[in-house]
Amino acid sequence: MRVVARRWERAFVGSDELTMSTTTPPAVTTMSPPPPSSAPGPRRGRRLATGAGLALIAALILALIAGVFGGGGNQNPGVSDNSYSTSTATVTEGALSSQVSASGTLEYTVPGGSDYSVVNQASGTFSQLPSAGEKFSRGQVLYRVSNAPVILMYGSTPMYRSLYERDQGPDVRELNANLVALGYLTRSDVDWDWDYFGYETKYALERLQHTLGETETGYLTQGQAVFLPGRARLTSVIATLGMNAGPGVPIMRATSTSREVVVNLDASEQSDVKVGDTVTITLPDGQSTPGRVSNIGGVATPGTSGTTIPLYVTLDDPHAAGTLDQAPVNVEITTTAVKHALIVPTDALLALSGGGYALETIDAHGAHRLVAISLGTFDDANGNVQVTGDLHAGERIVVPSV
Repeated sequence: MRVVARRWERAFVGSDELTMSTTTPPAVTTMSPPPPSSAPGPRRGRRLATGAGLALIAALILALIAGVFGGGGNQNPGVSDNSYSTSTATVTEGALSSQVSASGTLEYTVPGGSDYSVVNQASGTFSQLPSAGEKFSRGQVLYRVSNAPVILMYGSTPMYRSLYERDQGPDVRELNANLVALGYLTRSDVDWDWDYFGYETKYALERLQHTLGETETGYLTQGQAVFLPGRARLTSVIATLGMNAGPGVPIMRATSTSREVVVNLDASEQSDVKVGDTVTITLPDGQSTPGRVSNIGGVATPGTSGTTIPLYVTLDDPHAAGTLDQAPVNVEITTTAVKHALIVPTDALLALSGGGYALETIDAHGAHRLVAISLGTFDDANGNVQVTGDLHAGERIVVPSV
């Protein structure tokens, strides 16, 4: 955190105390000329005039000394400082947080931050295709090849083979998990072995095929389903109706149906931010909604304005963003929070010539004192900083005038 503070050049007179007196200088007594003599002569009159002039000069010198040094010998030694127009503020105690500000884009994303390909495995002719922007959930028909439905299932393992009774493997585990989620299987049916294609799996597939109006075979051919990471929102459709469908061909691209804020964070601020940090998101209409840092990319990208890393923010209430997509937003990421802190305005900081920082305090009698302090958390949004030192809440301090 870069601190900009007034420079305080100190000049101490005969003492090491950091106290600056505000005592009012004593009044200077005016010396009256002596009464005239009863028998003045020319020579004596010149002597009296000369003595009065010397007394007046002496009085002026005393007044000048009193103005410079501020009074008699009982006064505290003073300090000199640069000339600033100042006012006062009060040390407060309370919660304080530090933020990182950035701009971002509210958009539909997937883990990793980009859309992905939907790969067809069926053979025939595309007879029904969706449109870009449509959303699909588990068990729904995504498209049709030669009028046979291709349904969406969730999973990270693509369908690389047809699945039959007694098959085993991670693709069978995904199939069983989907059939349980869709209500065609119960957990007790497969808890003994999720990786196994048993009779219960075969019967559940027959029920699903009946629902879809298909022949109840009890097995799943390779082209009858596609496994995607989750609910899908199509960003583009490459295939066209009537085109030949071939296995292994990308036919559309998709993202999740959830929106996140994608921020290109300055790489120098990466160490300040962590997953789980709370975020305030300001939408284009000026409304704010809370969120949380969900992911921080690991690949830095150089650009004209510096090196950045992708950062992803999930909205606590997705409905608060309405139907916005590709919308510019501002984010305030809370990186540090302190529940109990002594808080002062940042512009009250004095940068000492010997290094470090201080505050100029004013006691109940108007005496000024410099207090050395240490800096803690900065609240850039409100222009405050946490400090520790020989001071307390409610104490008055000097700040620059607005």
